[in-house]
Formats: sequence, structure tokens, C-alpha cells
Amino acid sequence: MALEGVQGNFILTMADIKSAISSILSYENLVHAVSGAVGSVTAMSLFYPLDTARLRLQVDEKRKSRSTPAVLMEIIKEEGLLAPYRGWFPVIASLCCSNFVYFYTFNSLKSLWVKGTASSTSKDLAIGFIAGIVNVLLTTPLWVVNTRLKLQGAKFRNDDIKPTTYTGISDAFQKILQQEGVLALWKGTLPSLLLVLNPAIQFMFYEGLKRQLLTQKAEISSFQVFVIGAIAKAVSTTVTYPLQTVQSVLRFGHERLNPEKRILGSLFSVLYLLKQRIRRLGFLGLYKGLEAKLLQTVLTAALMFLVYEKLATVTFRLMALKG
Repeated sequence: MALEGVQGNFILTMADIKSAISSILSYENLVHAVSGAVGSVTAMSLFYPLDTARLRLQVDEKRKSRSTPAVLMEIIKEEGLLAPYRGWFPVIASLCCSNFVYFYTFNSLKSLWVKGTASSTSKDLAIGFIAGIVNVLLTTPLWVVNTRLKLQGAKFRNDDIKPTTYTGISDAFQKILQQEGVLALWKGTLPSLLLVLNPAIQFMFYEGLKRQLLTQKAEISSFQVFVIGAIAKAVSTTVTYPLQTVQSVLRFGHERLNPEKRILGSLFSVLYLLKQRIRRLGFLGLYKGLEAKLLQTVLTAALMFLVYEKLATVTFRLMALKG
């Protein structure tokens, strides 16, 4: 009897495992992941020059913090018409992989945890946080490489910045491994892990606002999706921006740390860079480039959510018709 009970529990446990695996490897999660990736690529491609202005202001401390259009015109004048799109392909490739991983993980966890229960703000935040950690650990090397490629050839006000020249993604990977070691590909991992709060807060606000609207009507409009996507990203970006600045500096690999204290992605590095930036530029220096970042990220996130929602809806409808 005891054995039968144990066997019964074992069979039930195996059934639960099979059910969990089935939920994780479902077509629904794949549709969400692909839709999120396509949405992010579409939005970033459209607003990419704004991201160029943001990154330049974060990394090049001596560049005056002016309006985004003025910074872009300055870059075009000094470096050419296509300079705002420098490094477009590696950024888009990294973004596509990153959002695929994030959306897939987020929706997989949601299908496992929220299945049969009501969604809540705390659950959305927790799921977004875990999905962010998985995403950071898997995709940080791609972001390190695309930051290097995006900034090579740039004209810096800081004379001591001399970026390495790379011929492409594979060459960048190879040179970083040879010259700096494998751990260099995970530079900025600590602030990136802290920054999982950004998408977690973003998805918490987005899902919460979306639930509120769906209580009033069966389907929300494209304009409403765009607006709540913009609001969610504006909040998350403003809260976490100082860490995003440190993340960009660490990924670039030209942080001013004493050689004996240059600990890869350590808490010391993060605190040291924050302190140095405040000392050189004042407290507002932590938010240098925020205007460009907000303009780019809010518009990008809003358009991304719009494309994501519409593409997922159309795909699910086609799947239902096919079935």
C-alpha cells in the first residue's frame, strides 16, 4: 500500500513535469517570443539614431549635453550622414535574440505560475525579474560586442579613449577573447543584473494597465497599447537610468579604474563609476543623455508593444482558423 502510494505520487509528479515541459515548449510561447523579437527590431530600426545620441552622451563625458537633434546633427557633421546608424546590424541582432529570450521566458513562467489563477502586479514583477536574469546571463556577450562596434570610428571629446577597430561581429568576439579574456564578454553584468528591474517594472506597469483596460472592454485599441507601452517604459527608464549609464561605460571597456581595483563587473566598479561621475559632472551627470534615452526608449517600447500585440493576435487567429 505504501509502495503503491509512493508509485502513485511518482506518477503524478512525472505527469506534472510533462505538463510543465509541454507548457514551456508550447506554440503560444513561441508566438509571443517571435512577435516580441519582430516588434523590437521594427521599433529599434526606426528610432536607432536616438539610441546613438544617447550612447554617445553616456560614454563621452566631455561632449556637452545638448538637445538630441543638436547632438545628432553634430555627429552627422563630424562623422558623416550614416554615422547615426553605425553598428545597426549587431544591435539589431542582439536585440532580436535578447527580446526572443525575454518574451519566451516571461510567457513560459507566466503559463506555469499564473495558470488557473489570477494575474497580479507582484506576480508580473517577479516573473519579469526572473526572465530578466535569464536574459542577461545569456545575451550580455552580444551587447558587449555591439557596444564596441557601435562606438568604433566615433569622434570622442575624451582624448584618452582609443577604441579597438573591429571588422565585424566575429572579429570583435575574437579580439575581445584574445586581448581581454573570456570574462570581458560579460563586462557590465552586475549593473545589467541590477537593471533587470527595468523590464520587470516595465512589464509590471504594462500588464497592470492592460488588465485595467480589459476590465472595461473586450479588446484594447492600437492607440491604447501604444500609450500604456510608452508610460510603462518611461517609468522604468527614469528609475534605472544611472545604472544604464554605468552599464554602457563598463561594456565599452574604457572605464577609469585603478589597475589593482579593476574587478570585472563588481559592485566596487559600479559604485566607483557612479561616485566618479557625480564628482566630475555633479548629480545630474548620472542623467546625462536621459532626454535622448527617454525619447528613443519610450517611442521604441511603445511601437514594440504595438507590433507585438497585433502580430501575436493575428497569428493566434490564423492558428485557430487552421485548427
